[in-house]
Amino acid sequence: MIELIASQLRESAEVKLAMIEKNAAVIARAAELIVESLASGGKLLTFGNGGSAADAQHIAAELSGRYLRERPGLAALALTTNSSAVTAIGNDYGFEAIFARQLEGLCRPGDVVLGITTSGGSPNVVLGLRKARELGARTIAFTGAKPGPVDELADVTLKVPSLATPRIQEGHITAGHIVCHLVEDRFAG
Repeated sequence: MIELIASQLRESAEVKLAMIEKNAAVIARAAELIVESLASGGKLLTFGNGGSAADAQHIAAELSGRYLRERPGLAALALTTNSSAVTAIGNDYGFEAIFARQLEGLCRPGDVVLGITTSGGSPNVVLGLRKARELGARTIAFTGAKPGPVDELADVTLKVPSLATPRIQEGHITAGHIVCHLVEDRFAG
């Protein structure tokens, strides 16, 4: 059991260390897009499925509430939190439309949309990012190492250098925390 624990921790650490070289500039650019949008009256809209939905909610909560420092609340909203909208849209239009349909009503030019998908190909995330671009939003994708359709739909793509879903998700929330830190630094005090 101890060896399995040690192996998992080493694997996670190795992925995060690889992210320094591969993703530091990408994380900085994602934070810049969000700061630019929030500073000009825009908002951040986030979404994903399963663990990625939890990460999308986590990032939005850190920004709308507080990450580490006191500052005004920031306009960040996860599109996964309204179960009535998700289930109504899923029922009426299909599960693939649950994010795109919400974006039609909520997204404005100058907003930033963050789609999170470990595979890079979740149909509802792909359609959401496509709709965001049509609506004039800037787009960010958090994904894994495997190429996928979101790569072409994002202004900024963070590709965690792993094919293992748990490692990808750990990379996503680590990057999300760093983005929150950078954004908060621009609005605190």
